[in-house]
Amino acid sequence: MPDRWGITLPLSGLPLREQRAVVERLPDLGYTDAWSAEADRTDAFTPLVLAAQWAPALRLGTAIVPAFTRGPALLAQSAATLANLAPGRFALGIGSSSDVIVEGWNGIPFTEPYARVRDTLRFLRTAFAGERVAEDWASFSVRGFRLGELPEQVPPVLVAALRPGMLRLAGREGDGAIVNWLTADDVRAVAPHVREYGKPAAEIVARIFVVPDAEPERARAIGRRLAAAYLNVPVYKAFHQWLGRTELGPMWKLWADGDRRGALEAIPDEVVDRLVLHGPAASVREQVEAYVEAGVSTPVLAPLGGGDPVATVEALAPR
Repeated sequence: MPDRWGITLPLSGLPLREQRAVVERLPDLGYTDAWSAEADRTDAFTPLVLAAQWAPALRLGTAIVPAFTRGPALLAQSAATLANLAPGRFALGIGSSSDVIVEGWNGIPFTEPYARVRDTLRFLRTAFAGERVAEDWASFSVRGFRLGELPEQVPPVLVAALRPGMLRLAGREGDGAIVNWLTADDVRAVAPHVREYGKPAAEIVARIFVVPDAEPERARAIGRRLAAAYLNVPVYKAFHQWLGRTELGPMWKLWADGDRRGALEAIPDEVVDRLVLHGPAASVREQVEAYVEAGVSTPVLAPLGGGDPVATVEALAPR
């Protein structure tokens, strides 16, 4: 069994207010981590605040909080508050997110994402140290902010990264990287960029989409829809082009031409099978372990497909 085994919160198919019983059981089932996401559902912090009280043994993390959608000071306050609710058990994951979420949904210009993440990371280091921050960075300026309640233990800050520039930032200035939408084999292309700065132990957190105990065609249909929605977003398209995934070329062309149905059908089954893990739960666990063997420190499962979330958590628990 890997040293760490995470799950994404909140679980799909159950209101967050009703998830206490299953979250309390996670450590006994063998889960070590619970990581939140922030896109179009809950915010990143609220589920972890609850989990901090419901399951005090769990390590908690955000994967991710967009660096654009909160001001630097508010982000530092939110992170410090959660770090003090779960001393030594919280990791802050930040990233650029995408133009869809930042600009399309939040009305914030998605400009210079690398600079925004880098500058946010540097600001957080200064703020968490208790220093008064008055500085002009390339992507924003802060005038006279000091964090009023410091974290009892400064949380590690991980950077969501896809291509070499951000991966190297994660390893050079961050405490590791958060990755997603990649295969176990892709990890071998990604990990060296994170760990090339004399940090062989730099953490790599991977969010891994899984559809356990579903018929292959149903699982592929779920995975294909999600893959099309993500892999046509410019940042993810560029990532898979960098990985050399030329077999997605027909899908990208059809999508650009407005043929959504054709684009879905053009995604090869093999690509779907490697990016969205499915099959019997035992097989899914083995596929997740392949990510760890390839260099992932913390696999974080993100179950898809509905069904009973409690049964899914139990079925995917490490053995």
